[in-house]
Amino acid sequence: MIVVREYDPSRDLASVEAVERRCEVGPSGKLSLFTDLLGDPLCRIRHSPSFLMLVAEMGTEKEIVGMIRGCIKTVTCGIKLDLNHKSQNDTVKSLYTKLAYVLGLRVSPSHRRQGIGLKLVKMMEEWFRQNDAEYSYIATENDNQASVNLFTGKCGYSEFRKPSILVNPVYAHIVNVSRRVTIIKLDPVDAESLYRLRFSTTEFFPRDIDSVLNNELSLGTFVAVPRGSCYGSGSGSWPGSAKFLEYPPESWAVLSVWNCKDSFRLEVRGASRLKRVVAKTTRVVDKTLPFLKLPSIPSVFKPFGLHFMYGIGGEGPQAVKMVKSLCGHAHNLAKEGGCGVLATEVAGEEPLRRGIPHWKVLSCEEDLWCIKRLGEDYSDGGVGDWTNSSPGASIFVDPREF
Repeated sequence: MIVVREYDPSRDLASVEAVERRCEVGPSGKLSLFTDLLGDPLCRIRHSPSFLMLVAEMGTEKEIVGMIRGCIKTVTCGIKLDLNHKSQNDTVKSLYTKLAYVLGLRVSPSHRRQGIGLKLVKMMEEWFRQNDAEYSYIATENDNQASVNLFTGKCGYSEFRKPSILVNPVYAHIVNVSRRVTIIKLDPVDAESLYRLRFSTTEFFPRDIDSVLNNELSLGTFVAVPRGSCYGSGSGSWPGSAKFLEYPPESWAVLSVWNCKDSFRLEVRGASRLKRVVAKTTRVVDKTLPFLKLPSIPSVFKPFGLHFMYGIGGEGPQAVKMVKSLCGHAHNLAKEGGCGVLATEVAGEEPLRRGIPHWKVLSCEEDLWCIKRLGEDYSDGGVGDWTNSSPGASIFVDPREF
């Protein structure tokens, strides 16, 4: 008999970690990515407004054989025209919905094909409904056929968005940032204002962006402007987000950085001895001759941390170059923080992705997001059924759930 209940950290931690270890067995002879949650199974959901972790117990000994995590927040799902706006032109406003996210579904290999995963999903969805979530979505790898079959074949989810995860190694040398660009760090209040004024209509934009920006894991929001512009003249040149957007420079860009390193670590396993030697050699050369600026492979064959770039946006003919400069700045922050890689996730058609350095071998060109409609009533007006909407050019990926 399977019993699903809420995770209790005081008695379940060791059993949950054991299931995680049993599930992380990579294919023989292939590279596999393993995650160390640093003793906190809730690390990927605890910063969300509302979250829950469930475990599945089996038999009289109450052996934990599976678990699932979920969280709920309010996000942008569409736009509408504000016909009552006082200005002559109609103003575009965000349509919000309460969105749930399923992640971290695990079932012990020796107990699979017994309906445990399905039961965990159904119980989590019941909690979503009790908390008035209108949609639920999951993110999985395109080639994870077991996960895709469970959610689309048995749980009623449909393929929705296919963003790209872009990953770049953190080199041993400092990346040069263009001298033609000035980078300004915003305080959280200004950052919130900038995002709400310009990006709140972006799909998946979190209504509680202030909580994200003020979180201890958020390392800052940075704006890149041309050095010759009125905003690029040095200290004291930032007029506030509202004034900046009213009189913007010809080109500009923004991004924020999140410290995943203090939540979890990653490790690549299954590499041959030759690959390890090659990687180590590139690193030694990079450290010994940093002035050559040679790309090198970090030590990813032991636990390493990462920084995540989010809230990437910008405008103007040089916006891509501005983003590249911001990514260089973020790389140097990651180097200072002892990270192995720098990552982000953007829409497949994101126009600024050309400015984001990444290695294809480390990146995922098509992540798969699947969605399901849970409720009939919609907050903040009728957007229709979001599951049938067409993708936009950009999405906002919440770093709390990466």
